[in-house]
Amino acid sequence: MKFLQILTPFFACCLLLATAPSHAAETINISVPASMTDVVKDLAERYKVTGKEVAIVPNFGPSGTLAKQIDEGAPADLFISANQKWMTYLRDAKKIEPKSEKILAINTLVFVGAKNPAVTKLADIADLKRIAIGSPKSVPAGEYAVQAMEKAGIYKQLEQGQKLVMAKDVRQSLIYADRGEADGAFVYKTDALLATQAVMLFEVPQDLYDRVTYPIALTVDGAKRAEAKAFYDFLTGPEALQVFLKYGFSAPK
Repeated sequence: MKFLQILTPFFACCLLLATAPSHAAETINISVPASMTDVVKDLAERYKVTGKEVAIVPNFGPSGTLAKQIDEGAPADLFISANQKWMTYLRDAKKIEPKSEKILAINTLVFVGAKNPAVTKLADIADLKRIAIGSPKSVPAGEYAVQAMEKAGIYKQLEQGQKLVMAKDVRQSLIYADRGEADGAFVYKTDALLATQAVMLFEVPQDLYDRVTYPIALTVDGAKRAEAKAFYDFLTGPEALQVFLKYGFSAPK
C-alpha cells in the first residue's frame, strides 16, 4: 500500500507533464505608430481568437523614435510607419526585409478643437493662441502639419509667435485639444474620431501635404520567423482591411 501511495503522486506528475503544452507561446514584437494604437490592439485580439499560440507585444510611439530603436537593436519582428521616410530609413540601414514592404492603409490630416465657427480653413488658425502638433523631428503627423502650414504661408507667423505646442506623438496632440489645453491640434482623421470634447473643424487640403501612407514590413529578424510572417499575412489580408476601414483608415491605392 505504501508503495502505491508513493507511486500515485509520481504517475500524477507524469500525467501533468504529458498533457501540458510542449512550449510557451511564441512572442511577436511589433513596432507601431501611436495613431494605430486602437486598431492594432483590436487586430491582435482577433488574431488570438483564431487559436494562434502567440503573445503579441506592441511598442507604440512616434514612427521616428520606433525606427531609431530598431536600428539600435531593439527587438522587433514587424514595423509599421506613419510615413515612408522612416521605413526608407530602416531599409537603407538594412533592418527590414525589402520584399515584405507594402502600403497597409491611408489616413487624412485634420484640425480639431472646440467648436468655433471662426475656424473653417487653414488660414483661420493664425488667430488662435495655442496649436498642438506632433514634434516634426519624429512624428509624421507633425511633419505633414508643417508642410501644410508652410504651403499655406502661415508657418513662420505661428512659429515666431510661439503658438505651436510640440507633442511627443499625435495622440498627445489630440489630448491637448480635447482637454482644452490647446485651441486646436493637427491630428489624423482616425484620431479625431476618438475625441470626447474636441470636434473636427476642417480637413487639411490634400494638395498641401504628402499623402499619409502607412508602410508595413517584416524586420530582418522577423522575416526568419514563421510566427511573425503569419501575423504579417493576417495584417495585410482582407479580414484586417475591414477592421482598418472600421477605424476610419482608407484602403491602400
